[in-house]
Amino acid sequence: MKKFILSFAALILTTFMFGQITELQQLDEVLVSAVNYKYLSAVVNQEVPMQIKEVERQVATYDIKESEMYQDEYDQYTVAFFIPDGRIVAAYDKNGTVLRTIEKFTNYQLPEAVRSALKERFPNWEIVKDVYRVSYHHKKGEATRSYKVKLKNKDKTLRVKLDEKGNFI
Repeated sequence: MKKFILSFAALILTTFMFGQITELQQLDEVLVSAVNYKYLSAVVNQEVPMQIKEVERQVATYDIKESEMYQDEYDQYTVAFFIPDGRIVAAYDKNGTVLRTIEKFTNYQLPEAVRSALKERFPNWEIVKDVYRVSYHHKKGEATRSYKVKLKNKDKTLRVKLDEKGNFI
């Protein structure tokens, strides 16, 4: 037992003796900036599916200057982004800032506020089709969202339009 304790103490002491000595290195500065943070903060919506969030991130991080269509003489560029059930058409200036977007997505799950408003006003109707639209303008710094929903009750069909809070337009 005495040998074990002495061996353990020697092991502990020698471990601390071989500690690492590191030299300090000066690293280069890196500047990280989000060019289109206004766009992202305006269109962010926690209730939309991940596919929509991902394509909106692609719009915000798209580098127009690296595009093969980029030329210095143009002031504005239009780029379309597609996913299976939706698309975003974005206008960029020559610096890569998102000026405006038109977004359209079909048949994604509606937000709870919209579903509740529909159930309350049209209790026996079922949702046949829905369209989620977003319109962003850089000068306003805000995005407007709307939902167009097609409802059906037996042989009757009805189309309604709502905002993101469930208010009928």
